[in-house]
Amino acid sequence: MFLKRIRVTKDGKRHTYWALVKTIRTARGPRHQLVSYLGELSASKRAGWAKLAHILDHRPEPTLPLFEFDGPTEPVPETVDVCVRKVRSERTRDFGDVYLGLLLWRALELDKLLNRLLPRARQEMPGSVMAAILTLARFCEPSSELHIDDTWYERTALDDLLGVPAEAVNKDRLYRTLDRVLPHKPALEKHLKERFTTLFDVRYDLLLYDVTSTYFEGEAVGNPQAQRGYSRDHRPDCKQVCIGLVVTREGLPVAYEVFEGNRNDVTTVEQLVEAMEAKHGQVDRVWVLDRGMISEPNLQFIRQRRGSYVVGTPKAMLKRYQRQLTEQGWREVQEGIEVKLCPGPEGEETFILCRSVDRREKERAIHDRFERRIEQDLSRLAERLQQAKTQPNRAQVERQIGRMLGRNSRAAGLFDIQVTEIKRGSRQGFLKLTWNKRPDWRQWAELSEGCYLLRTNLVGWSAEDLWKTYTQLTQAEAAFRTQKSELRLRPIWHHRQDRVQAHILFSFLAYVLWKTLEQWMSKSGLGQGPRPLIEDLARLKAHDVVLATCTGRELRIRCVAKPDQSQWILLSHLGLAIPTRLGEPRWQR
Repeated sequence: MFLKRIRVTKDGKRHTYWALVKTIRTARGPRHQLVSYLGELSASKRAGWAKLAHILDHRPEPTLPLFEFDGPTEPVPETVDVCVRKVRSERTRDFGDVYLGLLLWRALELDKLLNRLLPRARQEMPGSVMAAILTLARFCEPSSELHIDDTWYERTALDDLLGVPAEAVNKDRLYRTLDRVLPHKPALEKHLKERFTTLFDVRYDLLLYDVTSTYFEGEAVGNPQAQRGYSRDHRPDCKQVCIGLVVTREGLPVAYEVFEGNRNDVTTVEQLVEAMEAKHGQVDRVWVLDRGMISEPNLQFIRQRRGSYVVGTPKAMLKRYQRQLTEQGWREVQEGIEVKLCPGPEGEETFILCRSVDRREKERAIHDRFERRIEQDLSRLAERLQQAKTQPNRAQVERQIGRMLGRNSRAAGLFDIQVTEIKRGSRQGFLKLTWNKRPDWRQWAELSEGCYLLRTNLVGWSAEDLWKTYTQLTQAEAAFRTQKSELRLRPIWHHRQDRVQAHILFSFLAYVLWKTLEQWMSKSGLGQGPRPLIEDLARLKAHDVVLATCTGRELRIRCVAKPDQSQWILLSHLGLAIPTRLGEPRWQR
């Protein structure tokens, strides 16, 4: 069933009536059968009858608005006589944050790209518009597609900004948009790379790569990538997927890949490098990788492809440079941080010794804390063994010691622990626990605290430049923090593999808006904290002002609140002018 509009012209005046009809099949094809004649209806009554029609027909909510605009509206004169006491304000909606997000979306020309990639199907909303809604929701108020349908969209002024009525935005259409956009992920990444170059003159000679994980709520049985593995979210009880992200030195996201939740970081490097080369060509690049990505095959793979790298190394490799730690030749590159270049054993690589005062204090505090914990636990265990009235199980005691050292692994190497059997009275098999502290471990710990080692195959770079290049890896770490906290990438509620990947894609697009705004703010002298600015502009509301005229008719004007002083300052720095009105005044029907 649906509502059918019937237009009649009587005495030179046009009337619009409504009827509830249903479609039936006949020998001459489908025909409309009248169910009920409704006459003239107000907007609220039409919405109620439309909903009732779909309930009676046992169908889901409509995917297109049942009512279209009636064509040109009656012109509004420049001046009208208003009954002041009947003036009122209606439909207060969020404006500032969605308006800002839409500006960013269009500045990146994502609307134009998706209009080309997603041709409009018959009886369907433009995919580019629905994709914008999904991305703006993740950018402004991250939540589920159901939340967008139920609450968020109708609270915003996007119906005016995009021309999409609230009844056209439903969860089914949002889910279909996820499915339609996902196959175009490579095209989106390529387009964003070109736009970043145009807008910010970004270079791609140096790329930062890191991996994180995000977990699921539920079993996710329909997703083979959902596996249990090392959880950066401290949720080992949940299945997860791993996400590898590539960003520029400015932190602008270039590409990402989704891996199985139990995938080892080391095994992702070759796949990611090949994916980047397939999208952007094989050129000389510098890859900055954390020590968790490092293996000799990975480094050899990058060298064979004419690539360069600056990478962290495992702590154990630092021991090879114990002598250099005690020698002179350190250079201060920043207050409290010193570096030193050391040639590699085969001459193809350079190693960079780094030591930090702040890091030394932190590691020393960690060692001291773990040392005290182990000593306290050993003392309690030794006392229990001394007071035991029955013969203890040696294997059980050794397992207790193992768990104790595992909980405090940073200082476990300091202790040399012995469990010996003793005789008590006439009975054998009792245990005695003793321990010593190794002076060689203590000496190495004091020497290496605050120190770490980098390696590179770059030639001609100074120690300062190499250290600063590696520290830019924090941009990738910051990207993960923003997506998890500000954009609420986790937890994932979807269960199908394609929907999970689409969820991550739209989180990626929202982060693109975030970093674009961050660059814009930085160039405008507003710092680099987008969230306070978004929240401040979110206080800008749109609302409808209804003017009751002296002739008995009502005039509706959709207005935007005037920015206060702090908002005006922000908008001035960004070079933005907020519209005072949305659309033209319209007579109430």
